[in-house]
Amino acid sequence: MSNEPAPMTHRPHPFADLLGLRFVRRGKGTSECALEATNALHNPQGVLHGAAFYALADTAMGGALYTLLEPGEGCATVQIGITYFAPVVEGELQCKCRVIHKGKRMATLEADLSQADKLVAKALGTFTVIPRK
Repeated sequence: MSNEPAPMTHRPHPFADLLGLRFVRRGKGTSECALEATNALHNPQGVLHGAAFYALADTAMGGALYTLLEPGEGCATVQIGITYFAPVVEGELQCKCRVIHKGKRMATLEADLSQADKLVAKALGTFTVIPRK
């Protein structure tokens, strides 16, 4: 396996584009993503919807895992659990993710979601590694 992280994907990502989600950086087994908490992403209580947190964590996790995959492998989310600590109303939400363990067919990742260096949520995820034909 190469020691170099996989390049940033140039494939279209319509869902990420819809949310305004973007990669900030990726390294070997790590990634950082961010999104702006706009009114369009609020729930009826006027705070960022939990699904936006989930999408940010899920995308960052996939991005971190892709840096460790062999050519011809892909991955898919099996499960992600999120614990929320504080609401987000506006401003940028950042997500820093790292691969905790990668086996042949399963990987475990964790993500810290923060705003202005304040931890607002934590996620733990399991992904499957898929050999592509």
